[in-house]
Amino acid sequence: VQLVESGGGLVQPGESLTLSCAASGFTFRNYFMSWSRQAPGKERESVVIMTSNKVGGIINYSDYVKGRFTISRDNDKNTVSLQMNSLKPEDTAVYYCHARISGFDYWGQGTQVTVSS
Repeated sequence: VQLVESGGGLVQPGESLTLSCAASGFTFRNYFMSWSRQAPGKERESVVIMTSNKVGGIINYSDYVKGRFTISRDNDKNTVSLQMNSLKPEDTAVYYCHARISGFDYWGQGTQVTVSS
């Protein structure tokens, strides 16, 4: 299983950024995918979870990103994306792509998002 994130960077408050996660090594369409983030000195926290289409493609956003972030997945390309709008300084963190497969958690290496003026 391999998860590779991309798309992080430095943006100003109010701007947008799109993160992508390329997945391989498992049947992507059958599993839920999620994004989490970890800010300096803080614990990793869930940002959004998206179940597979088999169980309805249910999406659950954390309250602090609801209305600003949008997750999407392309089951043909084995990718999951996170569109982040109206970014705030408190969104600064390393963002991780995550999959739970057969009871095991798999994480990407993370991509840094910095929101600063």
